[in-house]
Amino acid sequence: MSLLVIEDLRVAYGQIEALKGVSLTVEPGEVVAILGANGAGKTTLMRAISGLLPRSGGRIGFAGTDITRTAADRIVRLGIAQSPEGRRVFGTLTVAENLKLGGFTRPAGEIAGSIETVFAMFPRLAERRGQLAGTLSGGEQQMLAIGRALIARPRLLLLDEPSLGLAPIIIQGIFRSLRGIADSGVTILIVEQNARAALRLADRGYVLEVGRIVQTDSAAGLLASGQIREAYLGRAAQAG
Repeated sequence: MSLLVIEDLRVAYGQIEALKGVSLTVEPGEVVAILGANGAGKTTLMRAISGLLPRSGGRIGFAGTDITRTAADRIVRLGIAQSPEGRRVFGTLTVAENLKLGGFTRPAGEIAGSIETVFAMFPRLAERRGQLAGTLSGGEQQMLAIGRALIARPRLLLLDEPSLGLAPIIIQGIFRSLRGIADSGVTILIVEQNARAALRLADRGYVLEVGRIVQTDSAAGLLASGQIREAYLGRAAQAG
């Protein structure tokens, strides 16, 4: 059974249809990349999966359950967590407090151990556990956003532009951490303009253009595609 099944998904902002019948699947244990230019609908897709946007048509299934009209907090409880575009950490709270908030769906007694697991994954966060999140560097905030999502112990981790605004050397470290997360068994759906880094991490990919899926292939197939190389890889930041 596919972990995530999206069928003919449509999302509109007023009269403007941002997603125009998107269909895709994500299998358990996979890393799947969504590529596309600005305005293609990538963030809209992630927010729709998370229950943060109303859907005007289509269906979203997760682990055999229809979640098309399920509330966002219930979707987290079912096993989907998102690290959003722009990180969106709580700047006036400490690193540890931000992580604790990520476990709002879990028993209080389990959260401390999960926080320590995140600190082991991101030692820089451990060094700054008592520091206000708003004073962290961009890379540290991205680590915190990913770690906060992991505290929910998701079966499916949604990552929206994890390399956005980061220096190439920081991107390398972030993607090494994502490889470790994937190898631990967490299924990942990643939206990323850095196509080269995303496809090196992913098993498969979809290309989204103006609200429609226009191409899908293995990550290796997309990396080898002349059309993809011309459209995305030529200007993608290098991630090692």
